[in-house]
Amino acid sequence: MKLPFPGRLLAIAVLSSLSLAIPLSQAHAEDKPKVALVMKSLANEFFRTMEDGAKAYQKEHPNEFDLVANGIKDETDTGNQIRIVEQMIATGANALIIAPADSKALVPVIKKAMDAGITVVNIDNRLDPEVLKSKGISVPFVGPDNRKGARLVGDYLAKEKLKAGDQVGIIEGVPTTTNAQQRTAGFKDAMEAAQMKIVSVQSGNWEIDKGNAVAASMLNEYPDLKALLAGNDSMALGAVSAVRAAGKTGQVQVVGYDNINAIKPMLKDGRVLATLDQAASQQAVFGIQAALKMVKGEKPDVDADNVIQTPVELITK
Repeated sequence: MKLPFPGRLLAIAVLSSLSLAIPLSQAHAEDKPKVALVMKSLANEFFRTMEDGAKAYQKEHPNEFDLVANGIKDETDTGNQIRIVEQMIATGANALIIAPADSKALVPVIKKAMDAGITVVNIDNRLDPEVLKSKGISVPFVGPDNRKGARLVGDYLAKEKLKAGDQVGIIEGVPTTTNAQQRTAGFKDAMEAAQMKIVSVQSGNWEIDKGNAVAASMLNEYPDLKALLAGNDSMALGAVSAVRAAGKTGQVQVVGYDNINAIKPMLKDGRVLATLDQAASQQAVFGIQAALKMVKGEKPDVDADNVIQTPVELITK
């Protein structure tokens, strides 16, 4: 049916107004960046706290960005983390905030994201600077000085509970991660400065069960062991169980790193001597803030090493 001429004019006017309204609303939606937060294992309380902090920040700033948060099953599930990043590329994320499970293996997919025009910010565990350089990319790192933090914990342990020559063991995180390497280096700095004897360094893969197995093995092999220095609190929880099972509670000191809620009762009753708070709930927030600046074409407040340093604090009883 053909509309009379005035009716056709009205229809054209209505359609024109709709065609103007739709792109405007779409433009508004497009103005709000989609930020993807990709973490390591959500079985680790540290990363659940990180996710909660990021979600709370998005609720406080709902008009500034949309947030998609995801994590992997366990700390060594690098392949799945790569797949998650690829999914975020495919679904059109504007910014990617990533705590990589591996400092080198994630670099190729990070480059793929950047080639797709996605702004990338690295948090928690630093991507390997040399591998980034080999791919011709630069990614700002937002996070703590892990070596400094571990040194604070180790110095406190040495000062409060040990004497020169005492035997200690270090339970390291995933050894291909920069933060595990830096924390082990910080523990070694402290122990060597205090003239302790480091009898073993073994990986507990950041996990409670593996930390427990490694601690039990060390306690069995070195009956004179005086302390276990764990690279995160999950492994420290495992170490506490191993110390108890060996009947050495109070004889072997345990320290950790992260200040998760599960460790707090143990700090109070002495099963854990010290840990390190690295602002878990705010670390992703700092990353999001840096990414949003970059999406707008602004430069984040990085130092000469392309790092935004976040705070650390020694936590004791």
